[in-house]
Amino acid sequence: MKTALIVSKTETSIKAIAQLLSSENYENIDCTISTEDAKDKISRKVYDLIIVNTPLEEENGIDFSVYCAANTKACVILMVQQEKAMEVADMVSPYGILVIQKPVNKHMFHHYLIFTQCFKERMLSVERENEKLKFKLEETKTITRAKLLLMQCLLMTEQQAHHYLEKQAMDMRTSKLEVAKQVIRTYEN
Repeated sequence: MKTALIVSKTETSIKAIAQLLSSENYENIDCTISTEDAKDKISRKVYDLIIVNTPLEEENGIDFSVYCAANTKACVILMVQQEKAMEVADMVSPYGILVIQKPVNKHMFHHYLIFTQCFKERMLSVERENEKLKFKLEETKTITRAKLLLMQCLLMTEQQAHHYLEKQAMDMRTSKLEVAKQVIRTYEN
């Protein structure tokens, strides 16, 4: 189920945007006219998409859209008047915010949503890869620390320590990481 948050200062524009989103299979759509209320909603719920229709009651909407991009994993769309679109796009593009010129036609809106979904999938893919690399780095650090402890405490060479960890992992039918953690628990205390 796709979720969205609409932030706009008028109920009329909220209804129009909500209709567009409903036609794009967004089933869970929250709406508000206040950035403070929107921040509260963001803190309690995960959104796939946040649409900020400028100008807002309390501000122009640019700072709030940057806040959304920095504090959520949602795709952020900032809707602005046509004459300001290029200037605003230059300001917010570095934050990954898509700027849409008003008025918006349904056909173009559909393509914007496809683009945001593609962007989000790519971002999630990069994030998953980043997590794998972080895990691999931590694993390497732990194994290296265990080797150093074996070299210091048992006077092994690096090759002997490496062989020891591999053989223990094979004999115990566990990972080299688990053996390394056990070595650290044994010799670091």
